[in-house]
Amino acid sequence: MEKSIITEELYASHKTLLFSLAYRMLGSVMDAEDIVHEAILSLQGKQADQILNLKAYLCKVVTNRCIDRLRSAQKQREVYVGPWLPEPIVTDLREGSEADASRSGDPYQAYVRQESVSTAYLLLLQQLSWVERTVFLLREVLQFDYEEIAEIAGKSSQNCRQIFHRAKRSIHPAAEQKAPAPGLPGHRMLVEQFTAALASGDIGKLLNVLSLDATLVSDGGGKVSAAVRPIVGPARIASFFEGLRKKLPPDFGFKLALVGGQPGLVTYAGGAPASVFSFRTEQDRIAEIYVVVNPDKLLGVR
Repeated sequence: MEKSIITEELYASHKTLLFSLAYRMLGSVMDAEDIVHEAILSLQGKQADQILNLKAYLCKVVTNRCIDRLRSAQKQREVYVGPWLPEPIVTDLREGSEADASRSGDPYQAYVRQESVSTAYLLLLQQLSWVERTVFLLREVLQFDYEEIAEIAGKSSQNCRQIFHRAKRSIHPAAEQKAPAPGLPGHRMLVEQFTAALASGDIGKLLNVLSLDATLVSDGGGKVSAAVRPIVGPARIASFFEGLRKKLPPDFGFKLALVGGQPGLVTYAGGAPASVFSFRTEQDRIAEIYVVVNPDKLLGVR
């Protein structure tokens, strides 16, 4: 069998699993796709009997390359203009149901759609060290056993178990507050109410869907105009959007979409994506609004 055919088969059968790991490690769609491609290419020239556990081997390659990428990006992150947000995964609302995932026949498709790719959850993962993030994701999200994780992380299975429980203690109390169950009808309803309030300029309706301590975080990366600090409080957020409404171009448009597996919003100007909104809801109100306007992070948005 030709090597190119083997590579295509391997890519098709492993790409979603590897992407799920790389994206959660990095928060970048483009970097994750590049690393998955590089991991598959690393198999060229190797014989089948050289690799005892192909899945573990590929995950180890992806993990190591993610860590290398994170190290090289650390200095860039330190001088990043304004808040940093992960690159959003945007899909059509109709593509996000669990039924669609089960009908696809690919058990890993659900990983791309579950709440662990929401903006709030990805930001929590950024607080973990690289090794904690690796062990946590392999165990919590991808359901690897500790022996497999030990092979990938280069540590003993007992050490990986301890690392996982430490990371889980660190992230889960916050995760329970910041990431309610995905797909709740109330979440979509709040996003629709928020969108309608913005479109109509009804400040009263906008204030009604925001929590008392609501926060808006925008990521322009220094490439376009964006708030360089989080905006806190419904009144300040409403004032911010009111100012934006006055500057909207005549060809401005928007649509509801799934952003990180949860209902969000994509805006357009001149037919091109201008921003992506995602939300964290809490007790029937919007608690956090995340707005990505950095054009480098919108290249994959349609």
